[in-house]
Amino acid sequence: MDLLDLGRRTLALEIAELQRLHDRLDASFVRAVEALQKTVEARGKIVVVGVGKSGHIGEKIAATLTSTGSPAVVLDSLNALHGDLGIVSDGDAVIALSASGETDEVVNLLPWLLRFDITLIALTGRVDSTLGRSAHHVLDASVTQEACPLNLAPTSSTTVALALGDALAMVLLEARGFSKADFARFHPGGSLGRALLLRVEQVMRPKDRVALVPPEATVLEALRAMTRQRTGAAVVTDADGVLLGIFTQGDFARHFQQDEHPGARRVEDLMTRRPRTIRGDQLAAEALRVLQDARIDDLIVVDAEHRVTGLVDTQDLARTRLI
Repeated sequence: MDLLDLGRRTLALEIAELQRLHDRLDASFVRAVEALQKTVEARGKIVVVGVGKSGHIGEKIAATLTSTGSPAVVLDSLNALHGDLGIVSDGDAVIALSASGETDEVVNLLPWLLRFDITLIALTGRVDSTLGRSAHHVLDASVTQEACPLNLAPTSSTTVALALGDALAMVLLEARGFSKADFARFHPGGSLGRALLLRVEQVMRPKDRVALVPPEATVLEALRAMTRQRTGAAVVTDADGVLLGIFTQGDFARHFQQDEHPGARRVEDLMTRRPRTIRGDQLAAEALRVLQDARIDDLIVVDAEHRVTGLVDTQDLARTRLI
């Protein structure tokens, strides 16, 4: 028994079913997305119903919809007729999942769901089933073969249902103009939230903690300023605070190899002119990208007039856990 071949066969079967889904997607999908968009824009919600493995897939679909700005809840079909129908309201859209379209718990629920002014969308492997005939929009989630070698355990069918749910959620996201900023509002925790929410001005060292020196300062004076501010770079500005250049510990080390007494030299003679900069209102994640791409340790923050307002050090970003 070649276990690797068996694993590849499972994936190949599911890939083939996904390709079939891709090829048969039609106008019914468009109408379903439009119905969901209408519901969300009218401040309604999406109710997802399923039993067993379909229920598990439904939970994932509901979670994806909610996390992308389309409020969705899961209705427990086992308890729906015992009070849980209270989560359904007129104007909602209901996505019902059933591979056969004849699941008892779902079919028994249909007459009561349809008493509400809702839009019913069916994800089913049989479009001519009771569920399919009852729905306003039917999405064909049929498969020719489960990936299970016994053709019994829901595998290809659950993969197809999940992919179809993802397609609904992602197209709905684009149709509603959902942006990265919107996404960040729903994901404030963890590295994803930090990357989407943190601005440079929130993580930078403010101007009063930056080693600022005039161009006529000596290298020794620049080093003393760096020591006082505990930073690895001195930022050179003119009298109005406009950026002229940067002098780093690396610059000092390189010039020290050529001149054993560089301390008396003017810093403007040794500084790096036109260093990389960033604005304070840009994302901290963009500052991280610049630091990594340019392979530098310090990034100067400037305003619209190119006046220095702060400094981003790789150590500062480390404390934000962006890196």
